[in-house]
Amino acid sequence: MCPARLVMEHVTSRWGVLILIALRERSYRFSELRRRVGGVSEKMLTQTLQTLERDGFVHRDAKPVIPPRVDYSLTVMGEEAARQVAELARWTDRRVAEVEQARARYDEARRESVASASQ
Repeated sequence: MCPARLVMEHVTSRWGVLILIALRERSYRFSELRRRVGGVSEKMLTQTLQTLERDGFVHRDAKPVIPPRVDYSLTVMGEEAARQVAELARWTDRRVAEVEQARARYDEARRESVASASQ
């Protein structure tokens, strides 16, 4: 697989997008981030954070205190990626009604095509 495609997959994955957008606001502890993102399992959040950290988008700051404290924040490159995916998310929000209309037209045309083919 092309390296650029793999990076794009990480950044634009379902949880990658939501994590990057959330971390634009501020740094989060794991449990705070999980609540902020909503719907993500601990396992998926852990995997996605590790992937984004490995790719250089997320910084993991483990503090040597009791109880342990780990904060996640964006790196400079992560900030740049987060800006890009946030713009895509805003565009999606603006266009969702048009997408739903296009889906309805497509579905109706498919039903009509299937109905006429079966006659």
